[in-house]
Amino acid sequence: MPPPSGPRAALADLAAFLRQRSREQVIGAMLAILSTIIIVILFLVDPQINTAPPEQIVFVESYKPGRTDAEIKADQLKDQKARAEAKEARKREFQKIENTFGM
Repeated sequence: MPPPSGPRAALADLAAFLRQRSREQVIGAMLAILSTIIIVILFLVDPQINTAPPEQIVFVESYKPGRTDAEIKADQLKDQKARAEAKEARKREFQKIENTFGM
């Protein structure tokens, strides 16, 4: 087995190989190498673009410290009704789409 060669030896071997070829073959080889290098660079750069998650805004409702249990339960019932209404509205939207497409 031959000893491993370094990058300089590989480039010198490539240059010697290309010197024996015609001009068209050299241009074709350079274009092939260039397109391969561009594709590799794009694969290396692409994962670093737009990878951060978008900012999320969290709204927090501030309550007074002396709330009674009755006020807490009333707020919970109000929130529960709002969630149920939103769920029903979404269900009606999907039923409308279903009827539109005849499913």
